[in-house]
Amino acid sequence: MSYKTFKKLLGETSLERKCRFLFGGGLMLLISGSFYFYAQLNGWIIRQQNVETARMLISPIVVEKHLALAKVDVEYLDLIELMSTTLKPEDVREDGRWDVMGPDPVSEGSSRPSDETDLTAFYEVKKTGQEYIDFHSKAGYESNGEFFRYYAPLNATENCLVCHQKNSEGDLLGMVKIMLPLKKTESTLAKNNAILLAMAIVTSFFAMLAAYVIVRYVIVKPVLHLKDISNEIAHGKLDLRADIRTGDEFEELSHAFNRMLRSLSNARDGLMEANVKLDSKVEELAQANLSLYELNNLKNDFLATMSHELRTPLNSILGFSDLLDTATNLNDKQHRYLKNITASGKHLLALINDILELAKIESGKMEVRPVEFSMTDLISERVDSIRPLAERKNIDVSCQMPSEIPVVFQDYGKLQQILNNLLSNAVKFTPEGGQIKVAVKRVGSSKVSISVEDNGIGIPVEDQELIFEKFRQGRSGGINGDNLKRDFEGTGLGLSIVRELCRLLDGDIHLKSEFGRGSTFTVTLPMICEDFVTHSDEDHSRYQTIERARQKLADFNSMANQN
Repeated sequence: MSYKTFKKLLGETSLERKCRFLFGGGLMLLISGSFYFYAQLNGWIIRQQNVETARMLISPIVVEKHLALAKVDVEYLDLIELMSTTLKPEDVREDGRWDVMGPDPVSEGSSRPSDETDLTAFYEVKKTGQEYIDFHSKAGYESNGEFFRYYAPLNATENCLVCHQKNSEGDLLGMVKIMLPLKKTESTLAKNNAILLAMAIVTSFFAMLAAYVIVRYVIVKPVLHLKDISNEIAHGKLDLRADIRTGDEFEELSHAFNRMLRSLSNARDGLMEANVKLDSKVEELAQANLSLYELNNLKNDFLATMSHELRTPLNSILGFSDLLDTATNLNDKQHRYLKNITASGKHLLALINDILELAKIESGKMEVRPVEFSMTDLISERVDSIRPLAERKNIDVSCQMPSEIPVVFQDYGKLQQILNNLLSNAVKFTPEGGQIKVAVKRVGSSKVSISVEDNGIGIPVEDQELIFEKFRQGRSGGINGDNLKRDFEGTGLGLSIVRELCRLLDGDIHLKSEFGRGSTFTVTLPMICEDFVTHSDEDHSRYQTIERARQKLADFNSMANQN
């Protein structure tokens, strides 16, 4: 039986059935093997008795043969025959046969072989000088189903040479043939085998009964008890306990099981208490979250309102400062003051515009208005606009744009704002004599990526996620968060606005930076922006535009694949 067959036979059955099968099968093999071996040994011993009996009969047969040939009175011959007959066992006396054969079975004066077995036995005895037993039939101890044949050599001894003067000591004088009946032997073997079989059956029965009791009450019963307790516990009854008193490993297992249950009960009580506290905390957090949500809305409304209200007087200040700057009756010091007023006003206006932009994004009021335009033209325009500012710090600005960028359908204004923030940050954080690289490439068949790389101060790894939060700004020692002192001018809202605009355009921004060796910001956007609803005539026109953009993009991809 293979392992797979054995596993298939026992793999899906119960523990009790497995133990019964394995224990019962093992006991049956041991009992069958032991009784079979004992039966074979017993048979060999009983049959060996025939061999010993035949050996013991050799001398009386030789004496009887010599007395029969000796010249004695007939009265003594009859007495000798009577004694030799009555002194032999009853079964041998009644059915036993024996004869003495000469040195040559075919010579004159010798008893001739009665069959082929006698002739074979004679030549074997003559050849080997050893006794010969017929192993031909009936377990090797009987011939023709009735007798056990035994052949033994008669070798000349010193006493034999008195009569057999022509022979030398050790010569073969003849052979004794003894045939003993097997009726009693076979009867004894049959009786012994019957007794052994009955004992094997009774032993197997009691062994199987003992195995059943052991498996049922010593092994399986504690396991079933633990199983029942486990099922009850699975239904929530944690107050139950295992009660096994066997004084062995099962009792230790029940104690460990009960300790586990006590731990579970304590853990359950602790969890219930923690759940009660957690529910109260969740309710408090929900109230606090609601309050924060309301405060955030108020903050957004306040920022939007204040931004609008602040821009009106600020525009007036900037307008009058520009008007005063054209006056001819001002001296140099007054012109310098006016330039300071104008610069501060523009900086404040940029701050207000950023706050207003972020408030519109967070409030969900920012609209996406995609149009069809050339990506290379937009990037060239933004790079040219930032180049004068970069030349003041002796920064080299290069642009790498491949020819396989098709016309895109995106929000032109928001993409322009993204580029302005990234380029201005690159110029701001790049030292004099540095360089800025702008690269554009396609990503797959439907996206485009824009990367802005500088060799400025860089951003530490632990601060690279914080750089996109509001009011966070890079500085020479890391991210400046709560400190009011800054190493660079700015609101700290630029990158936060860039990330929100990228998400609004169904894109994303990634940062790769090493502190002290520069940064690379990569913006990935779809070439066709589909984030708008077609309800009005204007939206319907956009829908037609996007269909044309899809067709152009498909034609461009087809041409690129052919090339």
